[in-house]
Amino acid sequence: MPAKKKKTSRGVSEKADKDILQKILKITEDIHNISDIDILLDKILFEVRKFTNAEAGTIFLVDGNILRISYTQNEVLFGKSISNRYKYLNHEIPINETSMAGFAAFNGEMLVVDDAYKISSKEKYSFNKDFDISSGYKTQSVLNMPLKTARSRVIGVMQIINAKNDMGKVVPFSEEDQLYISYFANDAAIAIEKAISTRQMVLRMLRMVEFRDPKETGGHVNRMGAYSVEIYHQWAKDRGFPPELIRRFKDKLRIASMLHDAGKIAIPDSILKKPAKLTPEEFGTMKMHTIFGYRLFESKDSEIDAMAAEIALAHHEKWDGTGYPGRVKDVMTLKKLDSESGKTDLEIPVTGRIVAVADVYDALVSKRIYKEPWDETRVIEYIKDNSEKHFDPEVVDAFLKVYDVIAAIRDKYTEDTEQEEQAPNPDSVKD
Repeated sequence: MPAKKKKTSRGVSEKADKDILQKILKITEDIHNISDIDILLDKILFEVRKFTNAEAGTIFLVDGNILRISYTQNEVLFGKSISNRYKYLNHEIPINETSMAGFAAFNGEMLVVDDAYKISSKEKYSFNKDFDISSGYKTQSVLNMPLKTARSRVIGVMQIINAKNDMGKVVPFSEEDQLYISYFANDAAIAIEKAISTRQMVLRMLRMVEFRDPKETGGHVNRMGAYSVEIYHQWAKDRGFPPELIRRFKDKLRIASMLHDAGKIAIPDSILKKPAKLTPEEFGTMKMHTIFGYRLFESKDSEIDAMAAEIALAHHEKWDGTGYPGRVKDVMTLKKLDSESGKTDLEIPVTGRIVAVADVYDALVSKRIYKEPWDETRVIEYIKDNSEKHFDPEVVDAFLKVYDVIAAIRDKYTEDTEQEEQAPNPDSVKD
């Protein structure tokens, strides 16, 4: 079945066209204020699905000659762990005419399919039923929109699935839906390109730390960002926080948590790269990375920098007060940490309490030059046993509730150098 624009009973009046443009302007303003690529993709999919009343959607980003799944939403599967896990799949498809999304990227044009199970055998593209079979979902109407930058380069494809009418029945995407998505896609692509550049800038800066400390890999910092936002989302949802507030906080947290150990750049190599246990004096020097990290990001002008400073300072504090650096008075001038006790329970900011759990978890499940990775059962027991000791018990509860998602994140952001940087290069796109 060829791509086409359909006439519908809704039609597109001049007034409707103006209303669409007003909605696009408002949403465009919102998305251009989002810094993190993953939070941005979540917002874009949510808004497009809301307008088209669609059940599901996926955004693929171009990575060389392939499309890689970068974000997925599915309200039918929402509430089942499978839904959030699929956000972190490493699924990829070639940019050619054999699949719907690949076809849209290859030709640079919208492809609209009324029923994925009734695609004519004469078409070059077909529908892969594997996801439907494995999840129990039923894909029907599909709109595939290439995402083009101001330079007319395709950087991805937005695939929206199963538009519904007012009665909740799945229907084809209307002419109005297609017009809205056509308008919105250009602004979405520009915002995505900017967010990709932001992610790459963060990762480049963190590579400087990686050069100094082999443990601070691209895989580790990507996992830390993803772990932290998923734990926070559950923690905030349990408290009834408004969805928009949660989204805005996650936008800052994703980037800020990736920078948690940036202060290690000021620690001597003799300590960072020592393959044995540190002496008490060396460990005292290592503790100063929390202070250096705070100094690096301390800012009154940037919310992300301010949160990064907060996390750098607090992520080694412990719920029972046995962590560090504690109640430091002169953070900007301190030369050596004293042995005074650390901050306790709610005295530690929630960002630090969340990153503490994420950081310890990742350290335990990862291989180090001085240890093999722990098995999952042992790690989970350790986290539980240290609730109310090292960790905030409510953060531990949130971590355990989303553990299936945590495991999916761990499997996605591996130490494979080809997978470390999940934000594609904006120049690695299709003309």
